[in-house]
Formats: sequence, structure tokens, C-alpha cells
Amino acid sequence: MFEGLTERLGDVFDKLKGRGALKESDVSEAMREVRVALLEADVALPVVKDFIEKVKVKAVGEDVVRSITPGQMVVKIVHDELVEMLGAEPEPLRVHGNPPNVVMMVGLQGSGKTTTTAKIAARLTRRDKKKVLMASLDIYRPAAQQQLQQLGDQNSLAVLPIVFGEQPVAIAKRALKMGRNEGYDVVLLDTAGRLHIDEKLMDEVAQVSKAVDPSETLLVTDAMTGQDSVNVAKEFADKVGITGIVLTRIDGDARGGAALSMKAVTGKPIKFLGVGEKIDELDEFDAKRVAGSILGQGDVVGLVERVSQVVKEEDAEKAAKKLLKGLFTLEDMGEQLGQLRKMGDIKGLMGMIPGIGKAKKELAAANIDDKKIAQQQAIIQSMTPKERRNSKIINGSRRKRIAAGSGTSVQEVNRLLKQFLMMSKMMKKAGKMAKGGRMPAGMMGQGMGGGMPPMGPGGMPPFK
Repeated sequence: MFEGLTERLGDVFDKLKGRGALKESDVSEAMREVRVALLEADVALPVVKDFIEKVKVKAVGEDVVRSITPGQMVVKIVHDELVEMLGAEPEPLRVHGNPPNVVMMVGLQGSGKTTTTAKIAARLTRRDKKKVLMASLDIYRPAAQQQLQQLGDQNSLAVLPIVFGEQPVAIAKRALKMGRNEGYDVVLLDTAGRLHIDEKLMDEVAQVSKAVDPSETLLVTDAMTGQDSVNVAKEFADKVGITGIVLTRIDGDARGGAALSMKAVTGKPIKFLGVGEKIDELDEFDAKRVAGSILGQGDVVGLVERVSQVVKEEDAEKAAKKLLKGLFTLEDMGEQLGQLRKMGDIKGLMGMIPGIGKAKKELAAANIDDKKIAQQQAIIQSMTPKERRNSKIINGSRRKRIAAGSGTSVQEVNRLLKQFLMMSKMMKKAGKMAKGGRMPAGMMGQGMGGGMPPMGPGGMPPFK
């Protein structure tokens, strides 16, 4: 997300940073380029106009002119205004009142409501230790209720039993009654959608809302639809009343205009971002982190959160101890690859690393993708435990067997072994440095959760 915008803004600000002093004409020229970049990113025109005016007023102020680093000051002003535009403070779900708290999910058909309902239920259950009940009110779309039931079964989440022929308001009331009787903290209602906004859809949502008095009404909308999603959000906000927004499929939206326009147009906060298809690929929206990401500053907090979800503390300590001894085996490498895959889309993860935009060519040349990581993991899994512990015994015939077992070629096995040798040397060197006090003990294991694969030249993981 925001790849094109990040690149364009990076070019604009690089020019500003290269100048010792800034004239008003320099700022005006830069703001013209920023304006074009935002419009090309599909940000709503009124939002762009307002944003540029606010930045320009501050950027030609005395504080910037007298600053030792005026270019950096302008970047800071842009960052702060982006944060303001996106919603200064995170607004978590209001689910801590008298139980059961009802959260109603609304939106058009195909926006990802049902999947998002399950993602929020899983998040509340696993992170917040809430007892959550899901209920499908979608009696129109074929197998919609069964889809939610299936997601519940797959992820050990409670779902209201289906009663065929029951109408949406009656389902909502039954869910609320079950929530009260069985001590649920949160009841999530997955309402029906339509292909477009119509009076019937709005009436039904209003009736359900009146029947259950939700603490939150979340609009789920697809970021890939760009300005259409902003228009949908405005209509729902005006006609039904929503308390927050969930943007789905942001991993496929390279422009990001919907996210940048949503809060300014509707006045309602974005609460979550759907960053992938897996049940745990839902991020709480944080304007500061998103603004930092847009300006190429990465999202270190988000990266550490992803690592901590995958890597247990005791595993991190174990990895740190092995590092101090200079030990690293193919088994360890296989574990790291597995942890990396669990953290989600590799290109999305790379985007969280500060300054990664400057290494775009290197990233492309490194040929890093999820398929390659899965392939390398398959090669290691095709080895015997003895081979994984001692790579020196892997001769020609063993390499052929490993290639056949993993569905790869001998050349690919050789490439992985060469990569492993390089990583092993790096580990030994890091272990010696840690013992000598030249780096904090356990930095590789504990500081990054013990699960981030070692970086290759230029800060890139050494996948080829």
C-alpha cells in the first residue's frame, strides 16, 4: 500500500533536503508536486486541497526558514498533517462496557464483511481474552450463514446456531439473548450486503440497529475500489450512522487514496486494516505509523508486533543462547523461514523496514517472495534430521534425493546450502562480537524476537 505515493513523495523531499535554505518558491513547487502525487494516489480532491493549504501555511513560516534543516522541517510538517488527516489518535473498539457489547458489521456485498467479522472475533478472543459470539444476519446471499459457521469451526470461535427461515431482526435479538444468557462479552452481527446501496438495505440495517442498540457499527469497505469506497462510506455515515471503518484488501491497493480520504470525508475513524486473507491478518489502524510508512520511515512497531505474535519469548531466549555459542543449523534456518511465512506477505513485511524504498532495485534483484521462501522451507524439510544438524554430510547423491523430495532442482538445493553457509558464518561472527561486548548480548535473538532471519548485504535477507 502507498508504494507509488511513497516513491513520489520521497523524490520531492529529497530535493528539499538537498538545499541549505528554502525560499517560498521552493515550497510552492514542492507542494505542487505533492498535490499531483496525492491526486494520482486517488485521494479525494477536497481532501488534497485542504491538506496542501495547511502544509503550505506552516512550511513557509519563520520556524522553517530559520531552521538549520528546513527540508527536514517540511517533512515533519507533512507527517504531522498526514497524521491529522488520518485521525490523530487510535480509536479502539468500544467493547468494554456492560456485556454483551454488540458490534454490527455493515457494508456492500463482496467487501469482506464475513471474513472481517471472524478476524475481529479472533482478535478479541486471543488478544483481549473476550468471550465472543458471532451471528450471521445474511439470509440472502447463498451459503453466507454457512460461511461464517465454517470460519467459526476452523478457528474455534462461537457462532449462533442457524435457524432457516428466520429474519434478520429476529436473528439479532436471539443472538443478543444468547449473549446475555451465556455470559458473552461481545456479540458480532454480520449483516447482509447488496451489490449497491439501496433503500431496502438501509432500512434493514436501521431496524437491526434499533433492535440491539450496538456499541459499534463498523463499515467494512474494500480499499481496492478507491474513491467508490469513500462514497460508500459517506452514504452509510449519512444514512445509517457508523462509528468506525474497516478497510479490507489494503495489501492489494498500491495507491492508498481510500485510506487517506476516509476520515476527512466521513468524520469517522478507520479502526482496522485488513492486510491479508489469514485470520490474524488484521491490523489496528494507527495514523502515526501509517504516516511514517507513507514517508518511507517504515513501521518498526508493526514489524515488532508481527514478530512477537509468531515467536515465543522462550524460543527467543533459546535462539540468543545458540547465537552466543556461534551455533546455527539448517534446522534453525528452517524454523526461521517458517516464522517468516507466518508473519504474512513478505513484501508487506519488507515495506515495514525504514528506508526500504531506497533499496527497490536491490529488493527486485534479490527475488524475494513468499513462493521462494516456501520452496526453501520445502528443501530443508526434505532433509533427514541428521542432514539438518550437520550440512557437511550432504553429498551429491543426497542433494539429488533432497531435490526430488522437495520438487526442486539440485541447483536450487546448492543455492540454499550456499546461503546457509553464509548465514552460518554471519551467526558465528555475531556470537563472537556479543561475547566480546561489541554488541548487546542476545540482540539477534531477543531484540528482534529471535525470529527475524539474518539480513544479507545492504540489509536485505539473503534470498536469491
